Amino acid sequence: MNRRLGAESFMGVGGGTVSKEAARNLEKAEDLCRRRKPEQALPYLYKAMEDPNNLDAAVQMAFLMPTLSMGIDLLEEAAERGRAHLKRHLGPTCFDDGDQYVGRFWSLLETRPYMRVLQAIVRLAFENGDYNKSADTIIEMLRLCPCDNLGQRDWLGSVLLQAGRTEQALSFAQAWLDPSKHDDMGAPPRGGCTFEPPSKAPLSKDFIKRNREHGPGAILYTAALASFKLWGDCEIARQYLRISASANPNVLLKILAKVDKPKSLNFSPRTFNGPEAAHDYLWLTQDLWMDPDVWEWANSDAEVKSYVLKKCSRVGCDTREVRPAEFKRCGGCREVVYCGQACQKDDWKTHKPRCREHQEEKAYFKALMNGGRSGSRSGSGPIVASTDFTAAGISTMFH
Repeated sequence: MNRRLGAESFMGVGGGTVSKEAARNLEKAEDLCRRRKPEQALPYLYKAMEDPNNLDAAVQMAFLMPTLSMGIDLLEEAAERGRAHLKRHLGPTCFDDGDQYVGRFWSLLETRPYMRVLQAIVRLAFENGDYNKSADTIIEMLRLCPCDNLGQRDWLGSVLLQAGRTEQALSFAQAWLDPSKHDDMGAPPRGGCTFEPPSKAPLSKDFIKRNREHGPGAILYTAALASFKLWGDCEIARQYLRISASANPNVLLKILAKVDKPKSLNFSPRTFNGPEAAHDYLWLTQDLWMDPDVWEWANSDAEVKSYVLKKCSRVGCDTREVRPAEFKRCGGCREVVYCGQACQKDDWKTHKPRCREHQEEKAYFKALMNGGRSGSRSGSGPIVASTDFTAAGISTMFH
């Protein structure tokens, strides 16, 4: 949820721990960054940072620093200030296991600026190639907030794999994929970061059925890749691969077509297991899937190909691709594919209403993510906002 539209919009940043003047200067700076005017934002950021509790100003400034390392240093200083502030406010043991607050961070407004600092460290450390720092920071976030209000569980498996911590990546994925390990809030202990030895036992029919359509794509792909790296072309690795391809074929579509790795994250509104989520997963992990042994393994599975190769969207046309990404997508909605211009033209009258509706929905939610309140939404599709940095209200993703 955007910080300006959630509880902090009326309770104040961090539940009122940041002065109103500092919050106003931060908003002005963020708006200028959204308008691609970071130089004009700097004076407001300096004023906002005069309040030591305004950790969000440090986050914004970190993304404007000349180097990633300088940005990380600034964030680590902000994290230290945040920890000291929370210890004064919530008590000296508020970060200790067993304390009443550990496991409830983010539900407490006072903790949100600190959690946003950690989230920004995750991002910059990953871009700086420090995968262990990025992973360890997510692990700490999940310890403090196992329910993962900031959506970092979609990142951790990929980051652990990049760090070479393959067994931990699979253990984490299996913890989130096994509901029997979840508490009443729907999360595994410590957000899946107890790192018990992973299981090589084949998956049950119930597990496969449950996850084919509704499983979390990024976590399933983590399980598939980690299983293959640990044990080679075994039964459970194949099972995870096929389930992943069914849940979100957009990932393997790009991998098998050898499409270039995304150069940045996608901050557009998204559907569950949609192309935007696939884009972000590939930004994190595609290079690992392009390893020749991994690529050949994925490309050799006929069932996987059946999910990836598309059928023409015009009713009555049974033409199917013979290679991944052969057909062209509709340029408006990017949701349907056609074998050629003739089928696209014939189908336009039928497709046009849904195409327009889809574009309107994306425009509405993009405005909502940016803090806008105007516009109306048509339709009732299962659309949710991006869960990465937009969830925290950090504006640097817009430039």
